[in-house]
Amino acid sequence: MCDQSTPFVDDPATDPALLRTLAAAGLPATGRFRPKSGWVSRAWVGDEYVVRLNTNEQFRDAYRHEARVVNLLTGSEVPHARHIAHGDGPDGPWYVSERLPGTSLCDAWPVADSHTRQAIIESLGIALRALHRVPVTADLLPPWLADALVGKPWPAYHPPVVSATPQQVEAARQRPGHDSRLLADVADWIQERLTLFATDKPVLVHGDLHGSNVIVDQGRVTGLIDFAEALAQPADAELDTILRWCARAREYPPTPDEQGLDETTLTEVPGWLHGAYPELFEREHLRERLNFYDMHMELALYAHHPQPHIREAAQDRIARLLSGHNHLDEVIW
Repeated sequence: MCDQSTPFVDDPATDPALLRTLAAAGLPATGRFRPKSGWVSRAWVGDEYVVRLNTNEQFRDAYRHEARVVNLLTGSEVPHARHIAHGDGPDGPWYVSERLPGTSLCDAWPVADSHTRQAIIESLGIALRALHRVPVTADLLPPWLADALVGKPWPAYHPPVVSATPQQVEAARQRPGHDSRLLADVADWIQERLTLFATDKPVLVHGDLHGSNVIVDQGRVTGLIDFAEALAQPADAELDTILRWCARAREYPPTPDEQGLDETTLTEVPGWLHGAYPELFEREHLRERLNFYDMHMELALYAHHPQPHIREAAQDRIARLLSGHNHLDEVIW
């Protein structure tokens, strides 16, 4: 996503794609817009609106899904950017939302003092509790993920879906050169732990919650953004993503050309979040549940990633996870 707070020093809207999108949304091409790049989109941050164009055909239904999820938040206590309009145009799928006050947590974090950082995370805990109370149907999935789970290509590898984890083992077995003994151990490991989730009630989970997708201002969260990967899963699937970000923040840069945060600055985040939203940490067998989510992630990479070195790294992490170790060893909550 994009920073929503930098002063506007650019020219008024002149980009033809931006002008076409504003016209399609029924909005005037007035004010100044600052262009931003993202992982799968082009974006312009205006005085009142944020305009995004999807640049990846594999995710062309992402904005439709995001609009559906954001509309579920209407009337809730979840801080979010109001959906203005979305559609398809000659430049691709587009989405317009209100501009929130503040900047991304990633941008705010390095210059914030410890007191402000704690206030931000406590505010995030309150926002997450509200999010997980929003009514949602149990079948909510991003369109690309629903397609991937029935055998179509995987354009991305998150978030985890508990019920789909066994089929990732089968997908990995279709890969030439797979480690059959490792996958047999993984299959047994998964079956032993599926019962941990038998009584779960799915809630609305953001699915990609890290520093780039949280907007903050003056020590509080003003909005959760980018709900394109939201889905119905157990609430602690959200915790899995947050703790993964805390442990491996450098792997979560805001854009391909930027750097993620230094993990050593996030060591207190889990404890602060626990204080604000203790229920998120109170599941029985929490560590094993988090390990299960991690296994889903690594299996998806091992089974579907096109780059051999990424699959090899996932294989190594799977073996380490089977021995009881992963990134959570470095996280204290």
